[in-house]
Amino acid sequence: MPKLESKIDVSAEGDMTSMIDMTFQLIAFFMILINFADAEANQDIKLPGSQLAVPPAAPPEDPIVVQMNRDGLILYSAEEFQPLAFVKKRLIVKRDLLKKGGKNPQTATVIIRADKNVATKFVREMLETCQELGFETFAFRAAALKLD
Repeated sequence: MPKLESKIDVSAEGDMTSMIDMTFQLIAFFMILINFADAEANQDIKLPGSQLAVPPAAPPEDPIVVQMNRDGLILYSAEEFQPLAFVKKRLIVKRDLLKKGGKNPQTATVIIRADKNVATKFVREMLETCQELGFETFAFRAAALKLD
């Protein structure tokens, strides 16, 4: 009786499907946990307190975060600007990018995080500059005070 030879391929390669699946699940898990709003907030800026401050119900669709320290130094996209004219150039670029993306700059929300000791004239100048460029929706950040 002839012997039957079996050709079974025994290889040392493992199936990586489950490993890749677990990797993507972990990435999704950490993306949900990370609070990106806190990541871009400058911790040196001390917000004014308000009893009316409440967290927004939903994040704005196209947020533009502008931060101002007590000396009127403006922080935008991790860069510091002193004269408002330099920030205006960056905001023009942002406006043009929104338009190219088919979005209306009027619907973008400009979030202003101003230090509680910044002069009001700096905040007013920032508002006027944003309005000149076509931005119409604004949100101001404040620290919530506890009601007694």
